[in-house]
Amino acid sequence: MSSTVNPRRWWALTVLAAAQFMVIMDTSIIGVALPEMQKDLGFTQGELQWVFNAYVVVFGGLLLLGGRLSDLLGARRIFVTGWAVMIGGSVLAAAAQTAWVEIAGRAVQGVGGALIAPSAMTLLMMLFMHDPKELGKAMALYGAAAPAGGTAGVFLGGVFTEWAAWQWVFVIYIPIGLATLAATRLLPDVAARRGSVDVLGAVAVTAGLALAVFAVVRAPETGWGSTATILQLAGAAALLTLFLLLQKSVREPLMPLAIWRVPRLGSANLAMTLLGAAWIPMWYFLNLYLQQVLGYGAFASGAALLPMTVLLMIFMTAVTARLMAKVGAKRLVGTGLLVLAAGLVWLAAVPPTGTFLVDVLPASLVAALGMSLAYIPAMIAAMSGAPQEQAGLASGIVNTTYNVGSALGLAALTAVAMSQGADQLGNLPELTNGFSAAFTGAAVIAAVGGVVTLLVMKSDKRVAAEAAAQAPAESEKLPA
Repeated sequence: MSSTVNPRRWWALTVLAAAQFMVIMDTSIIGVALPEMQKDLGFTQGELQWVFNAYVVVFGGLLLLGGRLSDLLGARRIFVTGWAVMIGGSVLAAAAQTAWVEIAGRAVQGVGGALIAPSAMTLLMMLFMHDPKELGKAMALYGAAAPAGGTAGVFLGGVFTEWAAWQWVFVIYIPIGLATLAATRLLPDVAARRGSVDVLGAVAVTAGLALAVFAVVRAPETGWGSTATILQLAGAAALLTLFLLLQKSVREPLMPLAIWRVPRLGSANLAMTLLGAAWIPMWYFLNLYLQQVLGYGAFASGAALLPMTVLLMIFMTAVTARLMAKVGAKRLVGTGLLVLAAGLVWLAAVPPTGTFLVDVLPASLVAALGMSLAYIPAMIAAMSGAPQEQAGLASGIVNTTYNVGSALGLAALTAVAMSQGADQLGNLPELTNGFSAAFTGAAVIAAVGGVVTLLVMKSDKRVAAEAAAQAPAESEKLPA
């Protein structure tokens, strides 16, 4: 890692944070617009879910490849390529006249996002690794862009759907993408290095993850014990096993298994998986509760989620980094997940005749507090021990776990909600019971994550001690 301090690093961080905001917003902005898209494009009720899942499946499945390409071809080059692909997918999605063209556009957007996310994280580490304090602050600002993007997507989706047209949820990416491309001159450039891409491994892991998500998404319709679901899950397991075997045998693997020796990489990624599996279903079902039970319109529902965004931004930028310096990543991640679980338990008690100020606002703020405490420390714990040449890979792994956790958590908890009455539109008690079941399931996921983190993740002091103990041995390997 170069010791030269980039004088434009904070301006560059603005570009990277904006990219993170937009990539995550792409998973949520379409939610409010789905009914209008269904009417215009002729989606069936079963097909409609793929407007969301086409993006998430491709995004999550290709993140490892995006991280590898970032390390191999240069992070800025992959960042620029990702935005060009994202713009192309947005044009296709906005201009779609049929359901399947819309799904194709969303999948192309997912490819762009899978290139942008790991390359942006690699660039951030390059810009701020010289100073741990600056890195913590930069990570806080960058990390705050993710949940803020998710929540803002719901709000802006409501604005565009209510006062413009659903196409605007995709059109918005075109000028922002062009502006981002123009600003990439602020980012550091890194020369490409020799190496090859494990194409077969990339196909295996992407297909395996995609098939796993597809099986869970389809299971409520086909049945969890059906032959189709069992075969799909077995196929996913076989593909992922093939991927692991390939990583042990190929010369330049997509994911060298030795990277899992990086301190806390495994426990931090487990925490990120469970965090995504609890947080994304929370805001998804909270938005449905606001609209379908409390009767809020698209704009009002989005506005009701703004207090969570404000709290997330304040805590992630001004509080979490300072707390991490005092108590360490382990305690913050574990505590944050447990606080998120408490907020979800509170939300699970929402009644059919509830009100925003009494039943939604305080519980949602508690949940947001938990997210703000856990997200940044988990991200730093997963990234901080990786060497420079594997920064993109580590970023790809942690983004993959969060997004796959989000997709699987949402699919599983949707099945739980539907089985408890969330499909009974117009029947407020049944609807509320279904949403409450989803909140309860998300609370269990978050609580398990908090307990496991506190039991398994190494403390900052232990990681530092292990690194110090290994330093003499490593120095003996250096030439005199």
